[in-house]
Amino acid sequence: MKLLMIYSDKFAYKTTKKGFEEAEEINEEKEFNNVLVGFIQLEKEDEEKLSSVETKMIKQLKWAARKNETENIILHSFAHLSESKADPSNVKTLFNSAEERLTSSGYTVRQTPFGYFLDLHVDAPGHSLARIFKDI
Repeated sequence: MKLLMIYSDKFAYKTTKKGFEEAEEINEEKEFNNVLVGFIQLEKEDEEKLSSVETKMIKQLKWAARKNETENIILHSFAHLSESKADPSNVKTLFNSAEERLTSSGYTVRQTPFGYFLDLHVDAPGHSLARIFKDI
């Protein structure tokens, strides 16, 4: 798994087009403030150890959220960090499970529309813990 975490004073997106045909029809535009955005790529080799990878990802997201003094987390599927790609159904399962676990820990969690290309606006401050990359 590749995990790029960016703390954003403001993060906004707008759906543009489907990345795969199976995605449900969504047309939305949203904006969030004081949020940690996890740009997440589940790799093919992670599918055999999904539970372990999920736990490590959640620990990283919680740590980065605490360091950036936020309880708001966005999970964004970002299949551009590696050439190895997991099956989309496994990615969605991971995201739903992670959202549930993070929410039960007191975080406000959202997911960007799954299976879509998005116009993004990322307003990230220039301090060292605002951008963190992990290879899990």
